[in-house]
Amino acid sequence: MPRKKVNGTQAISTAAAGFGSGASSIPSPPSPDRPPGPLSLAPLPGPRDVVKVNNLSATELKNACDDALKRYLSRPELFKQIHQHTDVRLVLGWLGVFVAGATGLYGYKVEFEQSKPVVWTGLILYLLLTFTQTLYSYFVEGDVVFVGKRKTFSKRIETERITLSSRTIPVSFSQKHAPASTIPPQYALSLSYVRSTSANKSLLAKGKTQAQVPYTRFFDSEGTMDAEVFERWVGELVEEGMGGGEKST
Repeated sequence: MPRKKVNGTQAISTAAAGFGSGASSIPSPPSPDRPPGPLSLAPLPGPRDVVKVNNLSATELKNACDDALKRYLSRPELFKQIHQHTDVRLVLGWLGVFVAGATGLYGYKVEFEQSKPVVWTGLILYLLLTFTQTLYSYFVEGDVVFVGKRKTFSKRIETERITLSSRTIPVSFSQKHAPASTIPPQYALSLSYVRSTSANKSLLAKGKTQAQVPYTRFFDSEGTMDAEVFERWVGELVEEGMGGGEKST
């Protein structure tokens, strides 16, 4: 019996539908007006390191997810991670250490009464630096775990910037069903995406999205992480953000 021909568009649609039903497929190529997203690239090559955490520690669960997110998105084909927040905290921290060390050394070598003005100045400066570092971490950096940037070349040079923030939603109880059911701790991820011309003269695309899922989706009963499932979820969230608009799931 002769086989019916299927054009390229139908083949891509069929492949996309196959993924939803559990079959393996190749993600459809990006449109000419939109740079490639995570799902249009091949998965991370090579063997994966086994990530195992304590299921009872929300901090370990979150840190494992944050680290996996950074590894997945900071690939050369995707985004270059911007370490601005880490650099600022390190500079403030090292300045504080230098001021404390220099003040202590000066107070040790110079007579107590004579060294008082300098020691008091060093102490106040150290407290200001520590206080500034704390304020920066709380108000500026906040829950941000990844900031990425890349330039793409289409008909013009375009710059993309992506920011992801994460937090843990603790265990809660739902009274909607009887008896009351327990909702396990969840990993909440918020994403902001901006695409503009290289000189930032015009905004080409902008998107925000957020989602939250239980940690049990990514970790088994022994605390072993399923990295592929996690990466697929992150990739879908990034693709949504790159598509524009505001979404919440």
